[in-house]
Amino acid sequence: MSFSSDEVNFLVYRYLQESGFVHSAYTFGIESHISQTNINGALVPPAALLNIIQKGLQYTEAEISIAEDGTVRPMESLSLIDAVMPETVESKKQAAAKANPIKTETANTNGEDASHTVANHSENMEVDGAVDIPTSKTTVLRGHESEVFICAWNPANDLLASGSGDSTARIWNMNDISSNANQLVLRHCIQKGGTEVPSNKDVTSLDWNCDGTLLATGSYDGYARMWSTDGRLVNTLGQHKGPIFALKWNKRGNYILSAGVDKTTIIWDASSGSCQQQFAFHSAPALDVDWQSNISFASCSTDQCIHVCRLGHDRPIKTFQGHTNEVNAIKWEPQGNLLASCSDDMTLKIWSMKQDSCVHDLQAHSKEIYTIKWSPTGPNTNNPNASLILASASFDSTVRLWEVERGTCLHTLTKHQEPVYSVAFSPDGRYLASGSFDKCVHIWNVQSGSLVHSYRGTGGIFEVCWNHRGDKVGASASDGSVFVLDLRK
Repeated sequence: MSFSSDEVNFLVYRYLQESGFVHSAYTFGIESHISQTNINGALVPPAALLNIIQKGLQYTEAEISIAEDGTVRPMESLSLIDAVMPETVESKKQAAAKANPIKTETANTNGEDASHTVANHSENMEVDGAVDIPTSKTTVLRGHESEVFICAWNPANDLLASGSGDSTARIWNMNDISSNANQLVLRHCIQKGGTEVPSNKDVTSLDWNCDGTLLATGSYDGYARMWSTDGRLVNTLGQHKGPIFALKWNKRGNYILSAGVDKTTIIWDASSGSCQQQFAFHSAPALDVDWQSNISFASCSTDQCIHVCRLGHDRPIKTFQGHTNEVNAIKWEPQGNLLASCSDDMTLKIWSMKQDSCVHDLQAHSKEIYTIKWSPTGPNTNNPNASLILASASFDSTVRLWEVERGTCLHTLTKHQEPVYSVAFSPDGRYLASGSFDKCVHIWNVQSGSLVHSYRGTGGIFEVCWNHRGDKVGASASDGSVFVLDLRK
């Protein structure tokens, strides 16, 4: 048996990516020269590092519990830290040797029963009267050769875009879900030696413009790109120095906003592809951006700060400080008056342009909060009579729904078993979809907090999204799959 440092580094790099630490993965990848190895990442399955560690832990437990005559001695399960400490392993061996041996068959049977119990718990999701979505209502889209980090529906029709670690984005035509979906492959290439070659960098962000005629993508190769619905490359936007982490169209569709590892945010002119203004106010990588209006936006960073900027202004018009760890995501509520932010400090904060300190400091999650979404409800929305709700998704495996005016938690949604990476409200605001690394997509009733539909995929879920009618949910996964759930009765 042998392994190289390149192989170990690649597995650590992939683990960081799959855990959502995209900027940490980028930094580690640069320092360990991941791009210079000859490892084909498309062939490495998800959770490879955890699987090999788990096997090593099981081997160490077997080493302790199995006697020389083949009998199995009872012992308490071993923690990972215990397993790497020789003194602890030796002491457990001695303790196990004093115990009465039991038959191998009995021990193995118990082990199998236990493992099956866990598997069934995660697969049988008929809880709270929930209905498992049948395979007849599910379309699995295959084609990507690596993790699919993001997906988004076209706002005008049922075209689903997806972005992957295989350096492609794809557009899937789901207008007729009964037939095999056609896919357009948008290859992200760079100029090298006078010819175009695949960038071999992840596509990390994508967004459709307001009328669904153009798709913008952001990549780890440092370029933003614009594509037509027929898969044609319209423009390449190059000004960032390093990976792009987030990218958004404004509502009017004349500007694109991007954030990158180079600590800057950029407003691009969509018609010309030129940099309209670059904002260099963060002291560390910028992780997320969100438009407040057609010319003003907020950005957040690993520097723990949030800046509100406006086109034509050479300084932030507002800066919010209060988080004690990196700020992962920010979202303006539909009217643009309140800004929500979530952080690795496990808090969710609500900010107003009218004051410097936060309006609410919501501290209920027990681990990092990965993302947040506002409901499409309240004044100046298509659902003006429904209350405004904020959803937060956390690595503590829960989703929380918040009533923002009072700063109270309405519901804690607890059916997921692993970190929750994505949440999305249906267009009418009545339902919430959530996706987790437990491979499940759950759909919840927002008013009651009850689980109404569930689907278990084949990989950890990075992203969930609703189509414009609210009758289909798209999801993208760590095993390279994209799938569509048809919720029509």
